[in-house]
Amino acid sequence: MISVIVPVYNAQSSVDFCINSILAQSYKSFELILVNDGSVDASGIICDKWAREDERVRVFHKNNGGASSARNIGIDNARGDFICFVDSDDVIPDDYLIKLRLNDEEDLSVCSIRYNNDLNGYKLDLKEIECK
Repeated sequence: MISVIVPVYNAQSSVDFCINSILAQSYKSFELILVNDGSVDASGIICDKWAREDERVRVFHKNNGGASSARNIGIDNARGDFICFVDSDDVIPDDYLIKLRLNDEEDLSVCSIRYNNDLNGYKLDLKEIECK
């Protein structure tokens, strides 16, 4: 199983898109850990809503301490054999986790994604997904 950890801070305008993209993964053996890092907007409420709607989602709330401390809370509570970090303003393609999983013989896999922004929001350039 993969633990996907998302630090969330004042991301009410993007976090729904991020969560939707993670829950739509073709690889199904994952948990989603959302760490609300002291947001002062509706981000924490949005995260809690997703946890009520999908059993794969767990939410932790903490005082603001930055993305690294939020990731550490996620790591401390991860149940997976592998850990993946996604930022709350990212949208990942539906094959992201399966590409990551295909590289599991490595001690560390790094996947990068390039986004193209247009007037309709972020558009993912699928040719730019690469895992090493």
